[in-house]
Amino acid sequence: MEIGKIRVRPAILPIVAFLFLTFILLYTVYVTGDTSLLVWGVPALAFILIAPLILNYMSQSQYAGLIPIYERDAKPVRVNQVNISMLADPVRLTGIVEEVHFQFLNRPSYLVGDRTGEISVKMFTSPAEKIRKGDRVEVLGQVIKRFVAAGEPVINAVSIRKLDPIQDEAVAPSPPGKKAKRR
Repeated sequence: MEIGKIRVRPAILPIVAFLFLTFILLYTVYVTGDTSLLVWGVPALAFILIAPLILNYMSQSQYAGLIPIYERDAKPVRVNQVNISMLADPVRLTGIVEEVHFQFLNRPSYLVGDRTGEISVKMFTSPAEKIRKGDRVEVLGQVIKRFVAAGEPVINAVSIRKLDPIQDEAVAPSPPGKKAKRR
């Protein structure tokens, strides 16, 4: 669903909760015959469904406003250059997604690697496009600690977008040779 230029994506967890509680409400009304439960039940179910959409829209619009700033200020880095002294610095990282976690919660976590290493990339909203394992991506974000008080540096992504696949320039076309025999 799109609101303006912002793409809003509901997470699966609120949808499951909505369906489960809808079933319980309808079953209770059917068993007890007490339709007065619907007076509070229907608005509560609507809130369970609408509140996560509103929160997703708000975070998406905030991130959309930050992207131009990060595009302007972020300095390109390699994974092995990211360290604790870079906390709060805006960075731009290009790499390959090696693992994807928690996309179903709209709070994805990626393990992005380049030829120098791997780093965890956290995003606190859903990205503009679906990112999968093996995608070549550009990450715009800021260096933070994995945990509030301690931990290794990770990137808090403002944007993660797919890039075109790498064309391997080292691979030359195979030399013309004998054709395989047909049997």
